Amino acid sequence: MGTFTTIVLIVLFISFMTFVAFFGRLPALRHTPVAWLHRFLWATVPSSLLALDRKLTSGRLSSSMQRFGNYMMYERHPTVLIFFITLLAGGEYLYLPTVWPQLGPLQKVIGAIAIICPYLFLYLSVMADPGYITPENHQEQMAQYPYDHALFHPGSHCRTCRLLKPARSKHCSICKHCIARADHHCIFINGCVGKGNLHWFILLLLSTAFLTAYGTYIGLSLLSTKMTTRHPDFSIWPPSAKNYDWSTYFIIWTWALQGNIGMGSVTILTMLTSPLVWGLLVYNVYMIYAGTTTNESLKWSDWQVEINDGYAYKRRMAADRQKDLRFEPAWTRWPVETGQILVRTESGHPPREDSQNIPGVGEWEQVTTLRTVDNLYDLGFWGNLREVFWPQHRFAGGVGIPVSERMGRHGLKRMDS
Repeated sequence: MGTFTTIVLIVLFISFMTFVAFFGRLPALRHTPVAWLHRFLWATVPSSLLALDRKLTSGRLSSSMQRFGNYMMYERHPTVLIFFITLLAGGEYLYLPTVWPQLGPLQKVIGAIAIICPYLFLYLSVMADPGYITPENHQEQMAQYPYDHALFHPGSHCRTCRLLKPARSKHCSICKHCIARADHHCIFINGCVGKGNLHWFILLLLSTAFLTAYGTYIGLSLLSTKMTTRHPDFSIWPPSAKNYDWSTYFIIWTWALQGNIGMGSVTILTMLTSPLVWGLLVYNVYMIYAGTTTNESLKWSDWQVEINDGYAYKRRMAADRQKDLRFEPAWTRWPVETGQILVRTESGHPPREDSQNIPGVGEWEQVTTLRTVDNLYDLGFWGNLREVFWPQHRFAGGVGIPVSERMGRHGLKRMDS
């Protein structure tokens, strides 16, 4: 097996396993081999090893490994963050000594920006408050979003934080906090991605995607120049290298890499991992376009199951509905309130009319598709983009009674927005 083939196989294996680890639980991949492999690696294999250890050592080894595994899986630690920084810095250490002297002035400027930006946005993503909800800022967080009565209902308490859950929030068992507009916990930044740092996270993905793409372009250009100098009709694009069989194609690649093993290895690494980074970026941009988060997309996926089973019903919400101010804010900065309530039933029949604790007016309508359910948090792409990159933006007027007036009436300290 040649040098080129070995490098490609190693990088492909690492890239694929990374893809499985990070995307195996996505709803879109639920019934695919990727989801099956994710369950096999993270559920079947560990349970089988535990069973084997019980037979061989009466569970002594597994108890020690379990403590280590619990720490690695369920506690905050910078292991992956350090690995990510090491991968960036190590790749640049191997790549730049060969490449930098061969770049023109403009390429050096672009390269310097491409190198610096991922570190800058990584630092900002890690250091920014993702949206920790505390007793001190709880009133402010409650006024960020109205409850949509579909994914988020008023009156839910976080048993750990002992606070009412604001709409769009989620408790992170690793960060030990409820997070405003929670998206997901990201091990690459050793923390959650939420309302306060999503914009930095998007820029981190964008800058890393550009870095890998630009590094691939420069590296392939230099390798191609070396190969075509010796073989003028050769092309790194296989369909264009018609005069070369696969064996000769890989031999030429191996020859080109032997004198530039550091630069060549990093080029192959960026070439094969760049689609993964771009895919993650596109996924997050799509989440913004859809006006949702990773956490909320999982909740919508659960609703899709209920709809398929015929257990989901909705009806409209009265425009003049009186809110229970014990559990939901009278005013939010959001420009719209929900016009519907979505419920699930156990029997597949509409809720009984004497169910006094369910808000809404009119007849219940069975939901047959998610297309008929409104997403309260979708303001259109540009509105959603503004919400992500200007998280403290107060939309014109908001809805309901201003929270500052309500606090004033209750003798609470005025909140500065």
